[in-house]
Amino acid sequence: MSESLVVCDVAEDLVEKLRKFRFRKETNNAAIIMKIDKDKRLVVLDEELEGISPDELKDELPERQPRTFIVYSYKYQHDDGRVSYPLCFIFSSPVGCKPEQQMMYAGSKNKLVQTAELTKVFEIRNTEDLTEEWLREKLGFFH
Repeated sequence: MSESLVVCDVAEDLVEKLRKFRFRKETNNAAIIMKIDKDKRLVVLDEELEGISPDELKDELPERQPRTFIVYSYKYQHDDGRVSYPLCFIFSSPVGCKPEQQMMYAGSKNKLVQTAELTKVFEIRNTEDLTEEWLREKLGFFH
Protein backbone atom coordinates (compact mmCIF):
# COMPACT_ATOMS: atom_id res chain seq x y z
CA MET A 1 0.00 0.00 0.00
CA SER A 2 1.63 3.25 -1.10
CA GLU A 3 0.58 6.82 -0.41
CA SER A 4 -0.03 8.91 -3.47
CA LEU A 5 2.18 11.94 -3.87
CA VAL A 6 0.35 15.13 -2.99
CA VAL A 7 1.28 18.14 -5.08
CA CYS A 8 0.17 21.42 -3.56
CA ASP A 9 -0.54 24.48 -5.65
CA VAL A 10 1.25 27.75 -5.02
CA ALA A 11 -0.93 30.52 -3.59
CA GLU A 12 -1.59 33.26 -6.18
CA ASP A 13 -0.33 36.08 -3.95
CA LEU A 14 2.87 34.09 -3.35
CA VAL A 15 3.41 33.61 -7.10
CA GLU A 16 3.22 37.39 -7.51
CA LYS A 17 5.54 38.00 -4.54
CA LEU A 18 8.11 35.55 -5.97
CA ARG A 19 7.94 37.28 -9.37
CA LYS A 20 8.60 40.68 -7.77
CA PHE A 21 11.37 39.19 -5.61
CA ARG A 22 13.16 37.92 -8.71
CA PHE A 23 13.40 41.47 -10.09
CA ARG A 24 14.11 43.29 -6.82
CA LYS A 25 16.60 46.16 -7.04
CA GLU A 26 17.99 45.96 -3.50
CA THR A 27 21.56 44.72 -3.16
CA ASN A 28 21.26 43.10 0.27
CA ASN A 29 20.61 39.44 1.03
CA ALA A 30 16.93 38.63 1.45
CA ALA A 31 14.75 35.56 1.90
CA ILE A 32 11.20 34.43 1.38
CA ILE A 33 10.34 31.50 3.61
CA MET A 34 7.37 29.38 2.60
CA LYS A 35 5.43 26.51 4.11
CA ILE A 36 2.52 24.29 3.19
CA ASP A 37 -0.96 24.96 4.47
CA LYS A 38 -2.00 21.32 4.93
CA ASP A 39 -5.73 21.99 5.00
CA LYS A 40 -5.79 24.13 1.86
CA ARG A 41 -3.01 22.11 0.18
CA LEU A 42 -1.32 25.34 -0.81
CA VAL A 43 2.26 26.62 -0.59
CA VAL A 44 1.96 29.92 1.28
CA LEU A 45 4.22 32.72 2.53
CA ASP A 46 5.56 32.15 6.02
CA GLU A 47 8.02 35.02 6.44
CA GLU A 48 10.00 37.65 4.52
CA LEU A 49 13.46 38.64 5.74
CA GLU A 50 15.70 41.49 4.54
CA GLY A 51 19.42 41.98 5.11
CA ILE A 52 19.92 38.45 6.41
CA SER A 53 23.12 36.41 6.18
CA PRO A 54 23.06 32.65 5.58
CA ASP A 55 24.02 32.14 9.24
CA GLU A 56 21.18 34.39 10.44
CA LEU A 57 18.80 32.61 8.09
CA LYS A 58 19.82 29.29 9.64
CA ASP A 59 18.76 30.62 13.05
CA GLU A 60 15.32 31.51 11.66
CA LEU A 61 14.61 27.96 10.50
CA PRO A 62 12.79 25.61 12.80
CA GLU A 63 14.96 22.59 13.54
CA ARG A 64 12.32 19.91 13.77
CA GLN A 65 9.42 21.55 12.04
CA PRO A 66 8.27 20.05 8.80
CA ARG A 67 10.10 20.95 5.74
CA THR A 68 10.56 24.51 4.66
CA PHE A 69 10.96 26.14 1.27
CA ILE A 70 13.26 29.17 1.02
CA VAL A 71 14.00 31.47 -1.90
CA TYR A 72 17.16 33.36 -1.03
CA SER A 73 18.64 36.30 -2.90
CA TYR A 74 22.33 36.20 -2.10
CA LYS A 75 25.03 38.77 -2.81
CA TYR A 76 27.73 36.56 -4.37
CA GLN A 77 31.23 38.03 -4.62
CA HIS A 78 33.13 36.25 -7.40
CA ASP A 79 36.87 35.60 -7.19
CA ASP A 80 37.46 38.10 -10.01
CA GLY A 81 35.66 40.88 -8.12
CA ARG A 82 32.33 40.71 -9.97
CA VAL A 83 29.15 40.65 -7.90
CA SER A 84 25.98 38.76 -8.80
CA TYR A 85 22.72 38.15 -6.97
CA PRO A 86 21.71 34.54 -7.61
CA LEU A 87 18.28 33.39 -6.49
CA CYS A 88 18.68 30.14 -4.61
CA PHE A 89 15.94 27.70 -3.76
CA ILE A 90 16.77 25.93 -0.50
CA PHE A 91 14.68 22.98 0.55
CA SER A 92 15.07 22.25 4.25
CA SER A 93 13.99 18.73 5.11
CA PRO A 94 15.00 17.92 8.66
CA VAL A 95 15.28 14.30 9.69
CA GLY A 96 12.39 13.15 11.84
CA CYS A 97 9.42 14.72 10.04
CA LYS A 98 6.19 12.78 9.68
CA PRO A 99 6.09 10.71 6.45
CA GLU A 100 2.82 12.39 5.41
CA GLN A 101 4.46 15.83 5.63
CA GLN A 102 7.59 14.61 3.87
CA MET A 103 5.48 13.34 0.96
CA MET A 104 3.53 16.60 0.73
CA TYR A 105 6.67 18.77 0.70
CA ALA A 106 8.59 16.47 -1.64
CA GLY A 107 5.64 16.34 -4.02
CA SER A 108 5.26 20.12 -4.06
CA LYS A 109 8.93 21.05 -4.35
CA ASN A 110 9.20 20.69 -8.14
CA LYS A 111 5.96 22.56 -8.75
CA LEU A 112 7.23 25.47 -6.64
CA VAL A 113 10.64 25.47 -8.38
CA GLN A 114 8.93 25.55 -11.80
CA THR A 115 6.44 28.22 -10.75
CA ALA A 116 9.23 30.47 -9.43
CA GLU A 117 11.48 29.62 -12.42
CA LEU A 118 14.46 28.77 -10.23
CA THR A 119 17.56 26.89 -11.37
CA LYS A 120 19.80 26.90 -8.30
CA VAL A 121 18.08 24.28 -6.15
CA PHE A 122 19.72 22.95 -2.99
CA GLU A 123 18.56 20.67 -0.20
CA ILE A 124 19.67 20.55 3.41
CA ARG A 125 18.82 17.82 5.92
CA ASN A 126 20.23 19.59 8.95
CA THR A 127 19.65 23.32 9.44
CA GLU A 128 23.14 23.60 10.94
CA ASP A 129 24.53 22.96 7.44
CA LEU A 130 23.19 26.29 6.17
CA THR A 131 26.28 28.48 6.33
CA GLU A 132 27.86 31.04 4.05
CA GLU A 133 30.64 28.56 3.26
CA TRP A 134 28.12 25.86 2.29
CA LEU A 135 26.19 28.28 0.05
CA ARG A 136 29.33 29.61 -1.67
CA GLU A 137 30.48 26.05 -2.30
CA LYS A 138 27.10 25.15 -3.84
CA LEU A 139 27.05 28.29 -5.98
CA GLY A 140 30.62 27.64 -7.12
CA PHE A 141 29.27 24.92 -9.42
CA PHE A 142 27.22 27.54 -11.31
CA HIS A 143 29.85 30.28 -11.68
